[in-house]
Amino acid sequence: MDNEKKLPVHFAPLQGFTDAPYRNAHETLFAGIATYYAPFVRLEKGNTFRNKEVREITLANNSVHHLIPQLIASTPDELERIATLFQEKGHTEADINMGCPFPMLARRHKGSGILPYPEEVEQLLQRIYHFHNIKFSVKMRLGWDNPQECLALLPLLNELPLQHITLHARLGKQQYKGETDWDTFETFYRECRHPLVYNGDITTLDGLNKLTNRFPNLAGVMIGRGLLANPALAQEYLQGETLSKQELHEKIRAFHTSLLNFYEAHLEGKAQLLCKMKTLWEYLLPDMDRKIKKKILKSTKIETYRAAVGEGLKL
Repeated sequence: MDNEKKLPVHFAPLQGFTDAPYRNAHETLFAGIATYYAPFVRLEKGNTFRNKEVREITLANNSVHHLIPQLIASTPDELERIATLFQEKGHTEADINMGCPFPMLARRHKGSGILPYPEEVEQLLQRIYHFHNIKFSVKMRLGWDNPQECLALLPLLNELPLQHITLHARLGKQQYKGETDWDTFETFYRECRHPLVYNGDITTLDGLNKLTNRFPNLAGVMIGRGLLANPALAQEYLQGETLSKQELHEKIRAFHTSLLNFYEAHLEGKAQLLCKMKTLWEYLLPDMDRKIKKKILKSTKIETYRAAVGEGLKL
């Protein structure tokens, strides 16, 4: 299949993982990503923003060629405040998170917790008409506890001026466990009038090809944990073949060095640096020797961490 016929691959936003330094380093060393999404911005108590989240979407801190910030809100006023921030920061696109599965947020009707309440969804999304200079998209799940919830919302979604919809083929209450539901996804896919992007458990080149064979009219695929595990996955998809272990490890070595150097220069103290770097390995290279991976994750000093990573990547 020619590159022109391949689906665009979008890098999903993952809190604690895909920050601006990660995104910048990834695009420098790996090919194939059409869009990087920044983890969601939310309003805190007191109607304020977290400084870190504002820094994350500031264009000066991002070198990737296409960045879309994401917001999470349960009320129209929240959406308006956050979208206004995006506008002030120079963004012309925004993604609305109706998919986050974390119970603390879902209980407040944020993320996938809003999906069982069509009237609240309608009130929230009507506020996008206030922004003529921002193109909105929606990222959602099949529902919170019933896959019919996404289908019930589809008539409303079809009438809204959305750039696209990204649908994670799980329920919110599943979080990231259990099987994805391609049958319900297919029903939504057939009736959705907007460009539709698939999300959920795409971790291999074979999985990507199976997805595109079953859903040839998708507008794209969004991958999160699959790219955290194998940062070259989108590149492999475009090339049509997997990288050799040696080539993959060389790229990851350069990627790791870039991140380590950045965080070492910007974080305070070795303990904070070690904590940040170990987070990277929660998903990265799941097939690495278990003893070596354990050494990395159990490291208590940056020196032992470096040695363990060197052993794992054969530096």
